[in-house]
Amino acid sequence: MTDDDFALSRRSFLDRVLVASAGVGMSVAAPWTALAAAEPASGPRVRLGVIGTGDRGRALIQNINKTRNCTVAALCDPFAPHMAKARALVPANTPVFTDHRAMLDAKGIDAVVIATPLDLHARQTMDALDAGYPVFCEKAMARTIADCGAMVTRARQRGKVLQIGHQRLFNPTYLNALKRAKSGEIGTITQIRASWHRNRSWRRDVPAGGQEREINWRLYRARSAGLMTELATHQLQVANWFMDGLPTRVMGSGSICFWKDGREVYDQVALIYDYAEGRKVIYTSMLNNARYGCEEQIQGSKGTIEPELGRIYQEVQPAAVPALAKMRKDVQAGRKNTVPIGGATWFPELPVTTPGDSLGWGEYDETMLQFEGFGEAVRSGKEVPGLLAQAYYASVASLLGEQAIDTGRALDWPTDLVTV
Repeated sequence: MTDDDFALSRRSFLDRVLVASAGVGMSVAAPWTALAAAEPASGPRVRLGVIGTGDRGRALIQNINKTRNCTVAALCDPFAPHMAKARALVPANTPVFTDHRAMLDAKGIDAVVIATPLDLHARQTMDALDAGYPVFCEKAMARTIADCGAMVTRARQRGKVLQIGHQRLFNPTYLNALKRAKSGEIGTITQIRASWHRNRSWRRDVPAGGQEREINWRLYRARSAGLMTELATHQLQVANWFMDGLPTRVMGSGSICFWKDGREVYDQVALIYDYAEGRKVIYTSMLNNARYGCEEQIQGSKGTIEPELGRIYQEVQPAAVPALAKMRKDVQAGRKNTVPIGGATWFPELPVTTPGDSLGWGEYDETMLQFEGFGEAVRSGKEVPGLLAQAYYASVASLLGEQAIDTGRALDWPTDLVTV
């Protein structure tokens, strides 16, 4: 596929992505299969009630506003400064609430969007499902593996759509990368290296009067696993996707190495996830150096895919000329070269620097596209195949990684997970 193939329009997105991901051999690799209409069904927009209007909540609102099939019909947040910013993004007559249960009781919405701190996800999701609403919840799913499973179970019991915010599943570049990997273009994938490095503390200013743990919830263990749930979850989903499987065990190390400001979560982590047949995912994340940023390097025997950068590279293996054979040929040819005595006997094997090929870029933000998918799922009453399983297992992997770091032990993949 070329860049032109990914000059996507809203009219053709569902159909194009179906083509891009066809034939990869598993439903989770082609999440749009059940939504393969040329365009979303006509009818009234799906009315969404958004719980949580912080930075992420407002980003979701802006993307919802770009869709053809969804609209923001209510806002909920007890923190007035966040609510004031969110109200500027929606019509002036949009109802606002400070308690999510009041919003659920007020009706006037078709589905719920949750963008609150991680420790609130499970309770708010189950409240919404119990009230009869489909739910879109930001990743990670919940603060504990047990709560992640409880969310899945409750959605199944209520017969309602539950979709988690893993937008890379809707990114045309990633879908094309997956198709090319599954076709064998980069050979057997044996290792994935992923990193998400930033250079900022995550600490936010707290207004007069306190609310430290409300504003800086990412820094406290009761509310978040820090790097593991706020960042790693995304890339562990990508790793499971391309590995076409789940980890068998994980080991890791973490520390509060740089930001010694009273936080409880690690500011750097390094983990190894084992997969079947000896394959590995190596993950690192830190908050005091952004040189390598956010990337995944999907490494196969024939090439490498870097979907975050939108590139695919082929392996270059020039024939090696043994040093003694070269010296013999030089002598026979009368060529004289300096022979170093006590000099360098090894030269670094530097990275391949070929430019690679483009994987194509989508025209629209994948966060907006995932809401178009959610809107269609709400209309049909059928979740997009594979999405919930991907999110659940990514959250389990992130939380299991946290446990491995905390205990200093290699932990096996749980055998008592719910069926997704």
